[in-house]
Amino acid sequence: MANFYSDNNDIKFLFRHVDLGTAAQMCEEGFKFAGEFDHAPADADEAIQNYEMVLNSLGQLCAEFIAPRAESVDREGNILNADGAVTRAKGISEAIEKLGQAEVMGFTLPHRFGGLNFPNIIYSMAIEILSRADAALMNIFGLQGIAETINAFASEEIKQKHLHDFSAGKVTGAMVLTEPDAGSDLQSVKLRAFQDAAGNWFLHGVKRFITNGCGDVLLVLARSEPDRSGGLGLSLFVCGPGPTVHIRRLEDKLGIHGSPTCEIFFDNTPCEIIGERQRGLVTYVMSLMNGARIGIAGQSMGIAEAAYRIARDYANTRKQFAVAIEKLPAVRDMLIDMKIAIEAGRALLYETSRVVDLEIGYAKRLEENPPVDKDKAKQLKNDSRKYKRYASMLTPMSKYYCSEMCNRITYDSIQVLGGSGYMRDYASERLARDARITTIYEGTSQLQIIAAVRGVASGTAGKFMAELAEQEYDSGLKDLLELLAEGRELMNEAAAYVKEQGNEYMDLYGRPLVDIAIDLINGYLFCGQASTKVDMEVPVIENGAGNGKTIPIKKRKAMVARRYITKNTPKIAALARLISAGDKSTFNEYDMLVGPVPKE
Repeated sequence: MANFYSDNNDIKFLFRHVDLGTAAQMCEEGFKFAGEFDHAPADADEAIQNYEMVLNSLGQLCAEFIAPRAESVDREGNILNADGAVTRAKGISEAIEKLGQAEVMGFTLPHRFGGLNFPNIIYSMAIEILSRADAALMNIFGLQGIAETINAFASEEIKQKHLHDFSAGKVTGAMVLTEPDAGSDLQSVKLRAFQDAAGNWFLHGVKRFITNGCGDVLLVLARSEPDRSGGLGLSLFVCGPGPTVHIRRLEDKLGIHGSPTCEIFFDNTPCEIIGERQRGLVTYVMSLMNGARIGIAGQSMGIAEAAYRIARDYANTRKQFAVAIEKLPAVRDMLIDMKIAIEAGRALLYETSRVVDLEIGYAKRLEENPPVDKDKAKQLKNDSRKYKRYASMLTPMSKYYCSEMCNRITYDSIQVLGGSGYMRDYASERLARDARITTIYEGTSQLQIIAAVRGVASGTAGKFMAELAEQEYDSGLKDLLELLAEGRELMNEAAAYVKEQGNEYMDLYGRPLVDIAIDLINGYLFCGQASTKVDMEVPVIENGAGNGKTIPIKKRKAMVARRYITKNTPKIAALARLISAGDKSTFNEYDMLVGPVPKE
């Protein structure tokens, strides 16, 4: 049977390579739930078995049920009915029902709400697998962060009202944040939240570009303090559909047609406040968006994997000049780079997810059960702060790298297919359309760079890489580790120069500086994979056909690490020179270089 988990050797390898035991220990809080809930694991081994069982089941559902419907979903789209209700594509509605029956709509919710209580790293794997089947469906499956936000910050009454239904797959949600004049700049949100004489809250105003805005549980960012501008005037609210919630239009989009994107008018809509006033953006939405950014990175991975597989299969079977086109050096080189770029994105995303799990785990332990011993308490506090810094840097890095990589892969997939890739006969064109949004929503690539470059310039990236460098690696990787050490020196010099020039210069040259950091981090991660203790064989393909031969995953990962690091070493040096060149023409000569605004 087809299965999008079991047919992906890299995901299966990373499932065994990454330290899932620690993640399980954190999530299950020492496995204290085993006696209280039937499905709660009693130890790490049982938890990991549960993780793989669910991924395997999801992989089969994605391959056999969801993926075959993706093309019809794309063509059918969504319909806004005369009464304001939204009819989703048939394939999406059927898939949501199947996912609910599979009990995977409460992936990270606690056991007490019927959730699986799985760590983020397993959720990232699930998002990738599902996105490979249908990226549009992920925009509903991947909105489980709404439930997480309710669980983290809402009152117990609100939790009980919504979270059981989330876990059961009975409801879907929406992040209702952006407005016509407040896209990335959420501090400018104007939608009004006000109270009546009895203290009841209501919402009034317009929201736009709302993914799954026709959902059942709407988290709405609104201005609760009319006399206060900026983020501190905003609070977060929850409401549901009803006669005062009007879907005014569905956006006519380039891609992800199965995901309804709505404009919503709230006409004095009753709602409930989440947590405390004035913390809507600064605390709650920032937490929500960080999770969403990791989700988009996972979505990007799934799209890229699907596009690569189409290109690889086509290059193997399509003959030109009497040979399969994968024999042509240019095509062969392109396919290798596509494959390694996907593995690099996966390595970065899963490492980010692992760090986020540690950040959440340490913060929860510090808040709920801090050690009595002062030294242990101090160490726990230091660990919590450290992983928070790492997560704050790696999250935008992952969203940026994976989404940009995804767009390159889908573009190159079309190129490998040539004219056929441009036609709707193959899914390549749909995947390219779906990919385009990933660098835009939940914060554009430019905003991810601005967030990530602070971590590089402040020294957080250097400390993170220093920890990676201290790990044990195979002796055969010594020369590669030396190249990475040289790259770190160049990065530190470039970062120091950028800091001297000020924040404006940092924002201008943030992209090459972040690119250097990502290339180095991925280099260390690949070296770690090449030093793995996982005993796993992967198939070797020769002459366009499987010949039954296999190669140890460790040996193959050493090849990947060598190609990745040696190809990036000169690029890192060039980027460091570019950063330190001091060119400020973007600031000083803008009008002369771009010329006047074109007139119609």
